[in-house]
Amino acid sequence: MEHSWHNPSSIHRAGQEARRKIELARAQVAALIGVAAKTIVFTSGGTEAIDLAIRGALGAALRGRDSKASGPLNIVTTPLEHSAVRQLVDELSHERFNTAEAQLRLCQVRRDGTIDAAAVIDLIDDATAAVSVQWCNNETGAIMPVAEIAAACRQRGVPFHCDATQWVGKMPTRISPTVADPAGTDPQSELCDPDFLSFAPHKFHGPKGAGVLYCRPGARFVPRLLGTQELGRRGGTENVAGIIGCGVACELAGSWLADAANRQRLAALRDRFEQAIIDAVVAGKCLRDAPVINGPRDARRLWNVTNIAFPTLEAEALLLALSEKRICASAGAACSSGSLDPSPVLLAMGVPRSLAHGSIRFSLSRDSIESEVMDAVAPIAACVQRVAESGT
Repeated sequence: MEHSWHNPSSIHRAGQEARRKIELARAQVAALIGVAAKTIVFTSGGTEAIDLAIRGALGAALRGRDSKASGPLNIVTTPLEHSAVRQLVDELSHERFNTAEAQLRLCQVRRDGTIDAAAVIDLIDDATAAVSVQWCNNETGAIMPVAEIAAACRQRGVPFHCDATQWVGKMPTRISPTVADPAGTDPQSELCDPDFLSFAPHKFHGPKGAGVLYCRPGARFVPRLLGTQELGRRGGTENVAGIIGCGVACELAGSWLADAANRQRLAALRDRFEQAIIDAVVAGKCLRDAPVINGPRDARRLWNVTNIAFPTLEAEALLLALSEKRICASAGAACSSGSLDPSPVLLAMGVPRSLAHGSIRFSLSRDSIESEVMDAVAPIAACVQRVAESGT
C-alpha cells in the first residue's frame, strides 16, 4: 500500500510496476487451482465473483435466446448455498428480464446435508440459464458432487458455476483436465471442470476485500461493471494491495496443501474436539439430550468444520458466553430483532427447529494446534452448563 499504490492502467514506469505485480499474483492464483492465468478475474470479494458469474451467465442466456422462444428461463441450485448465492437467485427470480422471470429451481437435500447429483441434473432443461452448486458447505463442511454436475452441464451446454469459497485453499483443487494433478491430491479433490468458479483468499489467511472468479475459456457471460480492466470482464481500478495479498495467500496455501498429512492431522483433531465436547456436556448432565453433530461424519466432510447442536439452548446466548471466554464461534444466521433465526441450511437438511436454534459452528485453521483446540473443550462445556441453567 506504500510502494505499489500507482494505477496499474497507467503507462508510466510506476504504474507498470503495479501491473507487473498484479500479473504475478494472477499467475500465483492460477497455479493453486491448475488453470491458465488469463482465466482469472479479480473482484472485490467472493460475493461479487458469485454475482458476476450468475448474473453474467443469465445475461448471456438472454442475449443468445431465440426471439421466438417463450416462457421464463430458470436457474438451478440448492437450498444449502451461502446467502451470497441464495439471496441472489431469489432476487433474480422476482426480477423481470425481457418480460420473463428467471424461475428458481431447488433440488432435494439429504438429512446429512449432502445432495445427489441426479437431484440437480434432473431439474435442468432447455430453459436453464445457469446451474450453481457449492463445492463444500460453509456451515457443515459437507462436500457436494460438483464434478458429476459439471460434467452433465457441459454435456447439455448449460453454464455451471461452482462456489468454491470453502474449498479452495483448504483442499487440492484441480480445474482444467489438461493440467496435471496438483501436489497433495486425494480422492476428495477429483477433477471439477466448471464454466465459472468463485472463491476468496480471506478464507485461507489472505486479505479481505479481494475475490477471484475463474472463467473457462469460451464461457459466455455479460460483465456487470463495464471498463477495460480485467480484459473487459470486470471494470474498475484494481485493488493492488489486496490482489498481491491474494497471490501470496494462494502460494502459501499451495505449499501447505502439498503434504496431505497436514489435512489428515487436522481432520483427526477436529473429530477428537467434537467428541470431547459431546462427552463433557453429557458428563455435566445439564442437557436432557446429548449434543448432535449436524452434517456428514465421514469422508464427505471438509477437515476444518464441525457444527454441533445443543438441544434446548439458544445459539445467541451461547455465542455471547463463549465470547466472554475468548472462544470465537458462529451460528447460521445474523441476529434479527434481538433473536437468532435458525439457519436456513440446517432447516433445509430437515434439522428440527429446536436443534437448529441451538447449533454452533466451530472452525479450525491450518495453523490450529492440539493444545489450543482441546483446551477450549472445558470452557465450552462450562458455557453450555451456564446457559442451560440460566434458561436462556
